[in-house]
Amino acid sequence: MKINVADYRVPAGKKVNLRKWPTLVKPVYKSKSQYQQRLAAQVAELSALQQRHYAADSYSVLLIFQAMDAAGKDGAIRHVMSGVNPQGCQVYSFKHPSVSELDHDFLWRATRCLPERGRIGIFNRSYYEDVLIVRVHPEILHNQGLPDALLNEKTIWMQRYHSINELEKHLHRNGTRVVKFFLHLSKEEQRKRFLARIDEPEKNWKFSLADIEERKYWDDYMKAYEACLSVTSTKDAPWYVVPADDKINARLIISEIILDTFRELNPEFPHPDAKRTAELQEIRKLLEKRSGTAAPVADSPMIID
Repeated sequence: MKINVADYRVPAGKKVNLRKWPTLVKPVYKSKSQYQQRLAAQVAELSALQQRHYAADSYSVLLIFQAMDAAGKDGAIRHVMSGVNPQGCQVYSFKHPSVSELDHDFLWRATRCLPERGRIGIFNRSYYEDVLIVRVHPEILHNQGLPDALLNEKTIWMQRYHSINELEKHLHRNGTRVVKFFLHLSKEEQRKRFLARIDEPEKNWKFSLADIEERKYWDDYMKAYEACLSVTSTKDAPWYVVPADDKINARLIISEIILDTFRELNPEFPHPDAKRTAELQEIRKLLEKRSGTAAPVADSPMIID
């Protein structure tokens, strides 16, 4: 089944109602083996495109992943990016800000981690946390050291959306393509995955009582996501709402969206100009001239009785 990436893209300026966006869609694979084959083909294509992207050294790509707990962000990043050369890819996971980070504006810590030209940057959570979890838990906002005059909850969220949009416009104008994924998980599927984390010892470390506490704020989070997606999905930095109740289906969709981004960039290996071509020919002559020279033989080791 063909994946139409436009089906998951949030149109710029569209007001989002997440109840109308599915958390589960018809699979784009017929069996697990077909899923594996399709993902392998996508990974191979992405690997080839990434090599050209790295060599071209012109654009950078920033992939942002946001979701509720257990939506599958880590697994999607691990599987979809499995064929990418680590030298050309960097992953950052943003957790609670440090004291030093709180002494700066909310975008500062993320901008320090932006990808260089020729590279792929992956943000596992991002500066969007400051209009999501901070909006759901305003006490965090009041602990960020902002002047009282700026702590107006009626205006601060729109101000932060504006700051984010301006940052992403700036990045686009300077050659960074920003693609944002919201892995849309149902509350019931999250419950099942939490139970699985208890039943599987190797996943126990991923789970705590704090995760259960956050479930109480589910509706508040959905409202925060709706407001955020509505205002910050733009033509140049779109949001994609990916149905996440089926993990492996979500990976195929995410992979296709990333591929679509690179196909549009169409990176190419650098074409040598006349000067570079002449330099390469000179190097060839030097190498061919020395090809007949025998390599020096190392002295035999001394044997001592």
